[in-house]
Amino acid sequence: MHATANASRKVSCKPSRLSRHISSALRVRRRALPLNAALLGTLLSAGVAQADISDDTVKIGYLADMSGTYRDLAGPGGLDALKMAVEDFGGSVNGKPIEVLSADDRNSADVGANTVRGWIDQQNIDMVGGLVASSVSIAVTRILAEQDTLGIVSGSAASSITNEHCTPNHIHWVYDTYPLANGTAKAIVDEGGDSWFLLTADYAFGHALEGDVEKVVTENGGTIVGKIRHPFPTSDFSSYILQAQGSGAKIVGLANAGSDTVNALTTASQFGLVQSGQSLAGLLIFLNDVHALGLNVAQGLQLTTGWYWDLNEETRAWSQRYYERNERMPTMVQAGIYSSTLHYLNAVAATDSDDTATVRAKMGETPVNDMFAKNGIIRADGRMVHDMYLVKVKSPSESTGEWDVYDVIRTIPGQEAYRPLADSQCALVKGQG
Repeated sequence: MHATANASRKVSCKPSRLSRHISSALRVRRRALPLNAALLGTLLSAGVAQADISDDTVKIGYLADMSGTYRDLAGPGGLDALKMAVEDFGGSVNGKPIEVLSADDRNSADVGANTVRGWIDQQNIDMVGGLVASSVSIAVTRILAEQDTLGIVSGSAASSITNEHCTPNHIHWVYDTYPLANGTAKAIVDEGGDSWFLLTADYAFGHALEGDVEKVVTENGGTIVGKIRHPFPTSDFSSYILQAQGSGAKIVGLANAGSDTVNALTTASQFGLVQSGQSLAGLLIFLNDVHALGLNVAQGLQLTTGWYWDLNEETRAWSQRYYERNERMPTMVQAGIYSSTLHYLNAVAATDSDDTATVRAKMGETPVNDMFAKNGIIRADGRMVHDMYLVKVKSPSESTGEWDVYDVIRTIPGQEAYRPLADSQCALVKGQG
């Protein structure tokens, strides 16, 4: 730690970090001399006068599913994207090194929360990135708020993360269920798909997506004729697909993700659901899902995505670099992890601080302009608003290569895609337009 030589210089210290300085001193007390009031005052003064970048190191923790159902959409590839951002930034911030930690949350809210609590208490972590399963993200962001540490959620879909579960300590970067519902469901209803059966993953993300889709369908003149929730994760979708077939709905909407979506689509293909006159709507389909399914199964699916590797020259150039390291093209989540990490590091460099409030404010006042988003903005509720894309999965004859899977049908402007602040339940912005 370096005390400032200029008494007028504004310095900051997170309360949690200051408490750790005091806790360390108290532990020393047990095996040394009694800790008197003067010594305690000295320690407090030293804590308040610490350098703006604590521990002279910027520490980033990457937390995600590294081995389960969400492995391919974020997982090790997301960690590599984060490391690419650190490398592209130069490996240090204003001469202070950047350290990256990582852990597998195993899609468990308890594991995720305990991991982050340990990082904060023992590693003095500055920012937690990744964050995929919505249940994990909601649990972790509560810890971050309690401990005044910053988090950037790149993989979770639940719109509640910046709605009723918003905090001043986290940002939601890539997408959420609100634009997925508005992009995909509204387009399908407008095309005549006005009766729906919803097959939903039974946890926070699935519930949020189900609710958003139901709202969009009914507001646009459609009906929900049935819905059923399945455990997360699920390998056997036979009974669920049979119920969907028996519902008579024109559209079977899949409010799930990852291997659950792949398994559901594969089962639907085996049961001839499309051949029987029904259509499938993939409400959260990732590039890796389409690649795993193959175009023979996935062709014709309409979906909304926050990013695609083949959008333009800039996305293609970055994706080629990623491909050379991972032998696969990046998902929107992996691209978002790169983007959010760079934006964070730029804010730390600009403020010469890793203080949560300082960095969060700088990130919010700085537009996001990179290979992921143009003129993206971070709102007071923590939602990073950027353009979304309605795409259609190509047929095998339309594709020119292994990863050439989407036709971009239209761009959905960010201000149209995301929940208006006027409708927000976030305590930080409630009642604002």
